[in-house]
Amino acid sequence: MQTAEIRRRFLDFFAARDHTVVPSAPLLYNDPTLLFVNAGMVPFKPYFTGAETAPFDRAVSVQKCVRTLDIEEVGKTTRHGTFFQMNGNFSFGDYFKAGAIEYAWELVTGSQADGNYGFDPDKVWVTVYLDDDEAATLWRRVGVPDAHIQRRGLKDNYWHMGIPGPGGPCSEIYIDRGPEFGPDGGPIVDEDRFLEIWNLVFQTEVLSAVRAKDDFDVVGPLPSQNIDTGMGLERTAYLLQGVANMYEIDETFPVIQKAAELAGTKYGAEHEADIRLRVVGDHVRSALMLMTDGVTPGNEARGYVLRRLLRRSVRSMRLLGVHDPVLPELLPVSRDVMQASYPEILTEWARVSQVAYAEEESFRRTLAAGSQIFDLAASRALAEHAETISGEQAFALHDTYGFPIDLTLEMASEQGLAVDQAGFRRLMTEQRERAKADAKAKKGAAVATEAYRTLRTAGEVPFLGYTDLTAETTVRGIVADGRLVDRAVPGDIVEVVLDETPFYAEAGGQDADSGLITSDGLSLDVLDVQRPVQGLVVHRVRVEDGELDTGARVLAAVDAAARAGACQAHTATHIVNATLRQLLGQGTHQAGSYNKPGYLRFDFNASGALSQGLQEELEGVANEAIRADYEVTATEMPIAQARALGAQAMFGEKYGDIVRMVELAGPWSRELCGGTHVARTSQIGLLSLVGESSVGSGLRRVEAFVSADAFDQLARERALVSGLAELLKVQPDQLTDRVAKLVAQVKAAEKEIADLRARQLLGEVPSLVAGAETVGRFQFVGKALPGTAADDLRTLAIQVRDAFGSRPGVVALVGGAEKPVLIVAATSTARDLGAKSGVLVGAGAAALGGRGGGRDDLAQGGGTDISAAPAALTAIRAALAG
Repeated sequence: MQTAEIRRRFLDFFAARDHTVVPSAPLLYNDPTLLFVNAGMVPFKPYFTGAETAPFDRAVSVQKCVRTLDIEEVGKTTRHGTFFQMNGNFSFGDYFKAGAIEYAWELVTGSQADGNYGFDPDKVWVTVYLDDDEAATLWRRVGVPDAHIQRRGLKDNYWHMGIPGPGGPCSEIYIDRGPEFGPDGGPIVDEDRFLEIWNLVFQTEVLSAVRAKDDFDVVGPLPSQNIDTGMGLERTAYLLQGVANMYEIDETFPVIQKAAELAGTKYGAEHEADIRLRVVGDHVRSALMLMTDGVTPGNEARGYVLRRLLRRSVRSMRLLGVHDPVLPELLPVSRDVMQASYPEILTEWARVSQVAYAEEESFRRTLAAGSQIFDLAASRALAEHAETISGEQAFALHDTYGFPIDLTLEMASEQGLAVDQAGFRRLMTEQRERAKADAKAKKGAAVATEAYRTLRTAGEVPFLGYTDLTAETTVRGIVADGRLVDRAVPGDIVEVVLDETPFYAEAGGQDADSGLITSDGLSLDVLDVQRPVQGLVVHRVRVEDGELDTGARVLAAVDAAARAGACQAHTATHIVNATLRQLLGQGTHQAGSYNKPGYLRFDFNASGALSQGLQEELEGVANEAIRADYEVTATEMPIAQARALGAQAMFGEKYGDIVRMVELAGPWSRELCGGTHVARTSQIGLLSLVGESSVGSGLRRVEAFVSADAFDQLARERALVSGLAELLKVQPDQLTDRVAKLVAQVKAAEKEIADLRARQLLGEVPSLVAGAETVGRFQFVGKALPGTAADDLRTLAIQVRDAFGSRPGVVALVGGAEKPVLIVAATSTARDLGAKSGVLVGAGAAALGGRGGGRDDLAQGGGTDISAAPAALTAIRAALAG
């Protein structure tokens, strides 16, 4: 049974039983506690916590998930994968244990001909919580014998989110794979033979504190009894497909087969190669799904996870002997097998493939640079007669240069060296502990949202700011240091929730409103506005005058001028988005944006930098749209209708069934957007592009000023042009030619000076050779030439080396201006005696506070401490003498 069919049957089964089919949320999900969606219940969390009212009593979904905590175990076990799909059925105060158990038993063991999965009932085992007699009775009632029902404790059969929120006992369904996979005795004996496929969670309690999986505090019961289940689609697939593990199912194995073909090997022939092939199969699919949902490679958070997956894939293929680009071969295979379940992969393919292939090329350059750094470390170790590369060096290669530890181990072995793996692991552990501490801090911050949830139970805070900039309202609550308080006094900085608000909370790239909240004797300066919980607007304020009390009547007033500027910048952002799609094609997508009064920046996918001509065209087309005075309208409609009209959506944003579509008449632009906008584009006035840059692999950024800020920027540039024209005694329209001539004259003068300097340096060759000192078996010339450029140093070093003729000569020259440059050259006779320029330059560069590398005959290094030139030459002498 193909994975897509297993998925379809799950949805159809529950849809036929009055469950609303909910599409998978994007992996990029608006949840401050998560990098990615990591469980099927995540999109339903607000309903389980009570923050929002569920729009349905029953739901079913197949949710895309990513977990990377066990990334090092991928390929080694049958259970660890980074991307997976979770089938889930949910009940919000509707059916409970009996319904969940009866549905699960029917789908798992019912006939395949009737649309079920057809597992042998005799091979089904279940676990229940220790004292959950009701669940055990219900399992016996559907046909599970007592011998196949096992009871387990909190660690195994109680589920919670890991943070304060809903929880409850659970019941898990296992399939016996047979004696060849392990000992008998059920899941409490062996969870490889007895494989869990489905977890039924009976959500009954509210947890206030969570310290560990089996250590938490329970506040009390939930308002209603809920069902939250999760069935592993990949696990179910490999059982139904009769393969040995989740990597061999139909949605992953074709990538493994292609990888094996590229490596000239056969899957199943060798254990270590199979692990690497499984890593490739898993990671390529995971990266494809992340990129489809809008993640781009980067050095932080989500982008770093994606970068790691892509680079581990390339690295694994390299360890299999494949040094050519591999993603253009592997990624299309994953696309072809995944598109049946996720057709959006094809829609996004042009962007995804562009980003992936650019990242591989970037990593290939990193590997080349890392190899040079490794060669330096290895040469230094060999020169010092050491047998080991230190853990610090291996960690620096991994952490600073992105050089994988297994490649370091492989290359060290080729040089006859070991690696201090214990030291490397210690440093990695320290880094992980720092990351865990950061994550714990973030999770602790999430605990503070309990106060927000309490305030949210009083209802959603309506946003009035589309039509009104002032509102008389009531203070619903005050939050200080994560706790609800009754009062705030002058000087306090607190968070305030109002019953309704005209203040725009930061979202969609638009900065938050500023303004004042006042009443008799009270003045609050609004510093920031956020939505920490869906439907709740929180104002961060400084109490300037008076005392603030919960329940007080106040006047909330937005700074009108700042709001007008924000509207101009936000509508201009839509114009930039639409213009880029016109110029670069419909495959261009927004990857992020930020706008505030007078300024905007916009990130988008692109294979390379925008040419000067394209930048000018972008600015010109955008200003044409501004002058065209397009009407700007916002309309609420069903999301399906908005998508049918071509409205652009932002990756990772959560959209409800009803969305707000902002349209520039024509239609010139349509986007799903909750921000504030001008009424007509002419109200923007002017847009001035001020910069274009790279912000990541395959990702570019443009920045612009709008309205009065754009005018001010152009006025400053005009003043600059006028000043230069006056200084050079030409008309402004002649300035370009005049500057070009001056630049040409300067370059000619610099070349003449450089040629003169080179002739002077070369004239010193005979005296340098004549003054060579004897160091061990070598004739050595070592000299500091401050201010000499690298090219001149290199030419001089080669000339001195060649002047030695057949003698064992070595020359080391240190030059440079602000930062030192070191050149080392050695004759063939010197090289035969063991003097390797690449090794010697490393010793000298270390004294300069830097590093270097190169060939045996000629090498170059650098550093940070130009005053250390004598020490660098002394280090090279010592290396020659030793």
